[in-house]
Amino acid sequence: MPIDRESADDLRSLEFRDPEEVLDPDKLYTVYEIGRLLQGLDPEEELDVETENVLLDWAIPWMMNHSEQFVFAEPTDDTDPGYYGLAQ
Repeated sequence: MPIDRESADDLRSLEFRDPEEVLDPDKLYTVYEIGRLLQGLDPEEELDVETENVLLDWAIPWMMNHSEQFVFAEPTDDTDPGYYGLAQ
C-alpha cells in the first residue's frame, strides 16, 4: 500500500553500483555473499531467512544485468552454491 511521501523519514537516491565497486577482484563469492555486500554488510554475516530472501531478490537481477562482468566456479560440493567473481 502506498504511503505519503511526508511520512518517510529518510529519502535517498536509488544507486546501483558496478560489480568492481562491490567485489574484490581476487575473491569468489556465493550469490548470498554478493547480496550482503550489495547492502554494505559483511559477506559472512548471519541473516534470517526472510532477510536473505530479500537480498537475493536484489542480487540476482543485479548479477544478470552485469552478467558479462562475472565468471562462475562450480560449487565445492553438490549441496553448496556456486561461486562468482569478476571477469578479468
